[in-house]
Amino acid sequence: MKLAADRVRVRVPATSANLGPGFDALGLALNFEDELVVHALGSDHVQVDVVGEGAGEVPGDERHLVVKSIRRALDHVGAPQVGLHLECRNNIPHGRGMGSSAAAVVAGLVAARGLIADPDALNDRVVLNLATQLEGHPDNAAPAIYGGATAAWMTAHDEPQAARLNVSELIEPIVIVPTARLSTHRARGVLPLAVPHANASFNAGRAALLVHALANQPELLFDATEDRLHQEYRAPVMPATWAVVQGLRARKIAATVSGAGPTVLVLGPVAERDAIVNAISQVLAEVPAATEVSDENGRHIAVNWRVLTPGLAHSGARYERF
Repeated sequence: MKLAADRVRVRVPATSANLGPGFDALGLALNFEDELVVHALGSDHVQVDVVGEGAGEVPGDERHLVVKSIRRALDHVGAPQVGLHLECRNNIPHGRGMGSSAAAVVAGLVAARGLIADPDALNDRVVLNLATQLEGHPDNAAPAIYGGATAAWMTAHDEPQAARLNVSELIEPIVIVPTARLSTHRARGVLPLAVPHANASFNAGRAALLVHALANQPELLFDATEDRLHQEYRAPVMPATWAVVQGLRARKIAATVSGAGPTVLVLGPVAERDAIVNAISQVLAEVPAATEVSDENGRHIAVNWRVLTPGLAHSGARYERF
């Protein structure tokens, strides 16, 4: 495979996975993007410049997740490896349950698509497969690739698949993002190895209802976003998040933990945005003393929040050569 371009711009959306009961399966793309410019160099030099989220924190060399993803994609299609200069403008918060790592992986894979002579060799299905290999599961990668809302699953042969879901134009996602971070590893570490059959059955029914509610009956979203598999188990490592979720659900608002947390996702009617944002402000005012676990060492910090109304991203990752 030959390279056909040496300069590519990629945009990729933030994502929110699970949506309550759809653990490791359902997700949606948020109209809140990272932007990446990739320069292919004739030398072996690698340089990563980051503005925004992760600046001064993420590696600036071969260890960077985008670089690793580009390398993986080029190897997959048999294209030559090159030097790289990455300019990353990051808006997606890191360690908040908004799919920042999936966005980085997908951005790198789609950047490689833009560099090679035959972009179809890295079509969406191939990118989903490679992203799942790098990420471990496809729930965030799928909406980052396809946009909108998605259901993702693994076949009997461990091949990832995804399907777009219909979402009513009457629904608007709102995210409540804390200052504190929480690693996905820690959030998964508190989950039990087994759950009661009744809880599994409950979530299967709610996940099916959620697919219907998203497309046809937004008024069912409150019941459809109930969960018994993961959120309450994670409450001890994200107490402020859980307090916000409970406070909003006490007001009959469809609030869930976004991905592994600690961001909160709200799915509500567009027509009720102002009322929902007002309710969010009230709930946040009621939990000012709550603390959030910030790392594996168990350190706690006070939490501040910002409320974003990005809307649904109808397009997934995309590239342009220039």
